[in-house]
Amino acid sequence: MDLTSPAISAVKAYIKDHWDKLTRSHTDLVAAAYDEKVAHEQNGTWPVYISGQEDIEQVITTLTTSVPEADLKQITIQPLPLEADQCTSHGLLYLPGDYVVPGGRFNELYGWDAYFIMVGLMHDQRYTLAKSMVDQLLYQVKHYGTVLNANRTYYLNRSQPPLLSRMVLRWFDHAQDLDWLKQILPDLESYYYYWMVPPHLNQSTGLSHYFAAGEGPAPEVLYSERDDQGRTHFDRIKAFYRNHEVTDYDVSWYYDPDTDELNELFYRGDRSMRESGLDPTNRFGPFSIDVIHYAPVCLNVLLYQMEKDLAQIYQQLDHPDMVDRWCDKAAYRKTLINRYLWDQESGFYLDYNFRGSCRRPYDYATTFYPLWAGLASPHQAQRLVDNLPKLEAPGGLRTSNFVSGNQWDAPFGWAPLQYFAIKGLLHYGYQQEALRLAEKFVTLLVNDFERCGVLLEKYDVERCSGDLTGQIKFGYSTNEVGFGWTNGVFLELLAILEQGQGS
Repeated sequence: MDLTSPAISAVKAYIKDHWDKLTRSHTDLVAAAYDEKVAHEQNGTWPVYISGQEDIEQVITTLTTSVPEADLKQITIQPLPLEADQCTSHGLLYLPGDYVVPGGRFNELYGWDAYFIMVGLMHDQRYTLAKSMVDQLLYQVKHYGTVLNANRTYYLNRSQPPLLSRMVLRWFDHAQDLDWLKQILPDLESYYYYWMVPPHLNQSTGLSHYFAAGEGPAPEVLYSERDDQGRTHFDRIKAFYRNHEVTDYDVSWYYDPDTDELNELFYRGDRSMRESGLDPTNRFGPFSIDVIHYAPVCLNVLLYQMEKDLAQIYQQLDHPDMVDRWCDKAAYRKTLINRYLWDQESGFYLDYNFRGSCRRPYDYATTFYPLWAGLASPHQAQRLVDNLPKLEAPGGLRTSNFVSGNQWDAPFGWAPLQYFAIKGLLHYGYQQEALRLAEKFVTLLVNDFERCGVLLEKYDVERCSGDLTGQIKFGYSTNEVGFGWTNGVFLELLAILEQGQGS
């Protein structure tokens, strides 16, 4: 593969140009406040909420002096109510610094997207913006209680896959700022414990799971995820339940066929599925509504990595007793992951249903996360590599082997899942396999960029195309342009390929 080709140079130039286009700041607060996912009155103002833990008057003063007067007339700045459901209308949650959004309908700072975006920013030497990404997530922990799904009021009740400690260490490796590391440590630990107490902790296994708060249908889904017939995502799910037999879970837990209504537990499951970042998929049964009864591979591997990261941070701060404490936590979680999630028969890490006391036999790309975190034994790593052909496609790694009509299933491939698998394969010395996957995905992106001139949120890795017309049946069917994590992963994979060619 010619890594100096004009086609690759064009993609790199597009990415470099788009960081600024995807950056949101106070100087253009209207652009940040705009949200196509919820209803908005024509000529109405966009709400911007400020945390009650802030000096609200000072923030308002700052905004009124930094935001153009014409823009101020288009927004309403107000304190955030103590309870999320007290918001009279949904709006933007204030952040003090600049941040990069994914693009398209996703016009806010997303929790796990931020990691891959930061990776790209570091490659493009946008260091100030990269650090600001970390700082905005830490600000969320301090002022909103956790790293949010994203900084909108309707996301206040859920988080996303935890990658904040990776971002912290990535910045520290660059800046070597011990004072900053010590300063942010309490907020980082606070975020860890968000996942380590009920309802996120499943006490029967000692592992964590996704479990979002809030009641009723997710507002952004209810308004914006409609099909050509005007049916909401939830309308389509009810139609599915009416017309299909579901054996993956007991549908009566979530749906009443007599009234044709989804119940509150369904909406809790739906919100929790969205906390997983993989929305939607049939990984935990149709539409992953049953996710609330699973200890997932992805989350627990990320928490294992977070425990190792916290040990490394305490090592930097010269606290050997705390290093031992966090190493012990990581070792214990590794034991639990091997006990509950490793499936010796299939050679996959599988999600564990703690309600049914069984693993779910659903081949999914998150099985490679343990390689990325260095958690697998050499034997387990070899078994996973032996299974790689089951998920490998012409354009990279498939999410799963199941075509469900959901965007996080076959035949689709996503940049983050390529990243974890490829980095994991390299971690264990499987360079040939890693470089092959990286070249496949980079080739797909470059060729599709030549077709349409943009990078996209997701791709059909079987047909090697970003044109997904008619393929997605549930949720939103669009393929968003931008796109933050695709940009970041492209630059990372390009660097891996360059290093591989030089070795």
